Amino acid sequence: MKRQASAKIPTRWGVFEMVSYADTPDDPMPHLALVAENFDPKKGPVLVRLHSECMTGDLFGSKRCDCGEQLDIAMRLAAEHGGVVIYLRQEGRGIGLTNKLKAYQLQDQGLDTVEANTHLGFEPDARHYEMAVQILQELGVSEIELLTNNPDKIDALEHSPVRVVRRVPIVVPAKKENARYLHTKKTVMGHLF
Repeated sequence: MKRQASAKIPTRWGVFEMVSYADTPDDPMPHLALVAENFDPKKGPVLVRLHSECMTGDLFGSKRCDCGEQLDIAMRLAAEHGGVVIYLRQEGRGIGLTNKLKAYQLQDQGLDTVEANTHLGFEPDARHYEMAVQILQELGVSEIELLTNNPDKIDALEHSPVRVVRRVPIVVPAKKENARYLHTKKTVMGHLF
């Protein structure tokens, strides 16, 4: 995987350089790094969010999860602190959008998010973070403050050349539509709220 293209993107949070990363230049689904204009990895640990794509939450504002709100908070904090948001193309915890919708149907029938994924024959969380480490290294980042509640992300980076200096919680208040989902993330998946 390597850097394929980049451009300045003015957003509601601030100006970012959007960088695409893929194995080939014609890959239609590259991973992305959104690098704040005041980014400087030489000044110390960089605030970083590893955000897995969630079309339903990020783009359409679904209240079934907290993903869109987490992305909004991460973009604001990255703009304020010279940080980086890495947008990983691993929809639905790595199972893809179609299977995510199937998992939603199972959740509507009473299964929780973990049970739904395993019922469909997937791991509870099939995401990987090696590509995020490669992107951080390509950007010259060696120390980070990781904006996450997910202990798996911390573990993945602890066994990499990128050093996690500290975890920064990213807390979104529960809503009636996602309270069960957030409860499962905390009690079954060990997320840190």
